[in-house]
Amino acid sequence: MATRIGVEVSIAVADAVKLCNPDVIAAYPITPQTHIVEHLAELVANGELDAEYIPVESEHSAMSACLGSAATGARTFTATASQGLALMNEVVYVASAMRLPVIMAVANRSLSAPLSIWCDHSDMMSVRDTGWIQIITENGQQAVDNTIISFRVGEDPQVLLPVMVHLDGFNLTHVVEPIMIPDQAEVDKYLPKNRFPLPLNPDKPVAMGGFAAPAIFMETKWAQEVNIQNSKKVILQAWDEFNKIFGRKYEPIEKYQSDGAKTLILTVGSSGETASVAVDELKKEGMDVGQVRIRLWRPFPFEELREAVKGADVLIVMDRAISFGGPGGPIASEVKAALYNQAKKPNVVNYVISLGGRDTTVSDFKNIIKQGVGIAEKGSKNEYEIYGVRG
Repeated sequence: MATRIGVEVSIAVADAVKLCNPDVIAAYPITPQTHIVEHLAELVANGELDAEYIPVESEHSAMSACLGSAATGARTFTATASQGLALMNEVVYVASAMRLPVIMAVANRSLSAPLSIWCDHSDMMSVRDTGWIQIITENGQQAVDNTIISFRVGEDPQVLLPVMVHLDGFNLTHVVEPIMIPDQAEVDKYLPKNRFPLPLNPDKPVAMGGFAAPAIFMETKWAQEVNIQNSKKVILQAWDEFNKIFGRKYEPIEKYQSDGAKTLILTVGSSGETASVAVDELKKEGMDVGQVRIRLWRPFPFEELREAVKGADVLIVMDRAISFGGPGGPIASEVKAALYNQAKKPNVVNYVISLGGRDTTVSDFKNIIKQGVGIAEKGSKNEYEIYGVRG
């Protein structure tokens, strides 16, 4: 039976990794993900987890070690954040292109400069085109569940791709929440052993990640694109089977009070729960408003998004990152692209919020929704709105 306890989310994520019986963990500490790998190091040192723990000298080395580990068929995990993710960026691309199912928790944090250790989504957006499957969580339970799910998805023979699980730094990583920790027998039932089809083996040498001339490079990239798009059906199956065993359901686009609503707010990450309270209060005040959340970031859930917003007149999209010199927030840009060729679509209003960890409260979300409706009706000279900035 699963156990419900109050626990720091980072510790719970590490315990979820333990339940998956990884073979190798390679990591470098960086705030705010440190508690995840620190607890895993304790579990290995105490003999509670039979795994090789590699304390490396940098995040670039961490991902490099993970490549070698995954290439031998070992179940592999790491975690990082912000500047650490930026440092390992070169190798992040290699993991997906070589079809190596590394699982990585990313404790989302703003990118320097100025130096900030607090949450926004600039690090998440910096790796959106790296070819990894990416799942976004809103609370500790989702982070625990989707860590387990990620091993199931990434290692599936039909997928063989690395997976990032995004959880907001501090807003989630350092918060104590009531979390259902799954039973080991249930996880063993859900998660099969890793059977990587072409492991490195001195007795049967293979070449991996070799040189590609222009005559074949495009074909390799197209094959990579087809593969990540095809991974969606496996992700949906994994979520469905998880629900059958554990009783918690996940979908690419998740809706809240949205059926029939003419105004919708789209959120990503932990701020979604605060926005839900704002939606509840506005509904009590008589406003016709609902909420949609993006859970699957890559591959992007085009069909589900279009279905979720098709009846709305206004869609207010929240971004916690800026595409500098561009149209505003990266999420809004992708939402607009997804809706571009639809005959009936809502008027999209983009807000950039909560950069560098600044709080956006229930009252703020209520103001944003009301302002967003006004902008949709009257128009604006701005490509996007930035909420709460002074001066």
